[in-house]
Amino acid sequence: MRCVIARFPFDLIKTEVQDAMKGITPEPIAGESVLIGRRHYPVKQVGEIITGQDRRDFTAGEVTRALGRLGFECRPAEALAPPASLTPLEAASARLGNPPRA
Repeated sequence: MRCVIARFPFDLIKTEVQDAMKGITPEPIAGESVLIGRRHYPVKQVGEIITGQDRRDFTAGEVTRALGRLGFECRPAEALAPPASLTPLEAASARLGNPPRA
């Protein structure tokens, strides 16, 4: 499949992407991710490996669209969980550096 990533055209094939990612250890996921085989990879890591470009040269969206069109399962960035609201006693205790008592 032909796609454009960072203004450069690439002909990507699903099996070639899978082969390129064999033996690569996934980095910690902080944004969008893609499932390749049984592993979840950050899309920027995959984009860097399959294009040979620096990951600052392309967006995660470009790689996500390309991998999605190839049939890979892409996941959006996980929303950060809102911090749990603390009681006034717990908040004061946290500011003093002491854990609140149960």
